[in-house]
Amino acid sequence: MFLTKDGGARDAKGAKEYTMDDLPSKAVSRWLFLCAGLTLGVIIVGAVTRLTESGLSITEWKPVTGVIPPLSDAAWKEEFDKYRETPEFKLLNSKMTVDEFKSIFYMEWGHRILGRTIGLVFLVPYTYFLVKRRLPGPIAAKLGGLGLLLGFQGALGWYMVKSGLDQQIVETGSVPRVSQYRLAAHLGAAFLFFMGTLRLGLSTKKDLQWANIGLVNGMGDPFVTVLQDPRIKRFKFAGAALLALSFVTAISGAFVAGLDAGLIYNEFPFMGDGLMPPKNEMFSPKYSRRADETDMWWRNMLENPVTAQFDHRLLATTTYFGTALLYGVSRAPSLRTLLPPLTKHLVGASFAMVNIQAALGIATLLYLVPVHLAATHQAGSVLLLTTVLALLTSLRRPSSIATAVRLANKRAMTFLH
Repeated sequence: MFLTKDGGARDAKGAKEYTMDDLPSKAVSRWLFLCAGLTLGVIIVGAVTRLTESGLSITEWKPVTGVIPPLSDAAWKEEFDKYRETPEFKLLNSKMTVDEFKSIFYMEWGHRILGRTIGLVFLVPYTYFLVKRRLPGPIAAKLGGLGLLLGFQGALGWYMVKSGLDQQIVETGSVPRVSQYRLAAHLGAAFLFFMGTLRLGLSTKKDLQWANIGLVNGMGDPFVTVLQDPRIKRFKFAGAALLALSFVTAISGAFVAGLDAGLIYNEFPFMGDGLMPPKNEMFSPKYSRRADETDMWWRNMLENPVTAQFDHRLLATTTYFGTALLYGVSRAPSLRTLLPPLTKHLVGASFAMVNIQAALGIATLLYLVPVHLAATHQAGSVLLLTTVLALLTSLRRPSSIATAVRLANKRAMTFLH
């Protein structure tokens, strides 16, 4: 890199000059943190909506006109009449009154409004930053992908609700509820959007700090050298594996929720007479749809409440001990002197959060899934993902543009002095 007259940086071939204007401003990172915070909110509200059995109260998807709730008695009667045609009303809520219906309607309506709010909060600033050319190409492309993911997630929400409105539920006498597959996809997309906005927000903030010759994760110039150490690379790989494991564990929780699997085996750590339920309960032939029963194992994993709960327990236990192991490794003298200060704090935060999350999960199970505990448990899964993702991002190498601008700023300071 070579210093230019205006304090920027030019690469070795002289092809491009970089200045602070080539990096996203503080406004971009703050906007991304706002999007992540709103997504956490909608995930919690979504959990409460599901736990209060409010999610099937609105039988149509009207992205624009659906913003306005019923405003008259006649409008409420019309909306209630639509709900009366649903399997949930016919099989579970046949004695429900209009006033009782209003409470579950407003719960689902609030969930949808919050989802639309996130869409606007993301789309409007994104368009503004694009028009003003405040986003570097790679970041603009990543944000465009997140925008598509957000739209897909919203569409998945309606696709999920439709599964609970199928009249075949009445014909078969099944429990009126949404497909656990669609619920897991809907929640998984929300998690991915949350993680994407948080990761980009943290990355852009750290790049600005680095370019301004500030400390990143509590370290200065030696930070880049530390990242090249094989021990740090192995630790970072372990952190990435833990993040993936935490995500899969959270998604397995969606299957537990979708199958009401938290209402059976309300004990811990045992499931009946042992740590595992009887084999004939875990792998029941009744879930197979093929004559040769070759699909029995995976259908039981995804459709059998007993197996779904056991899988979630197993994944959660693995996540717990994986986080504990990572924390223990970070305390080893050889790594403790290498890890950036912020990384050490985030390892401790992750271990603290996994303990809280484990306690919430066990309490939710023992007390038969009360709304407040179950919703807090789902929020805990997001907070655990947050700490592990922040831990991983703390070991991210600053972007090449941020490094070029940092070098230029240091040379400018040297020249001035």
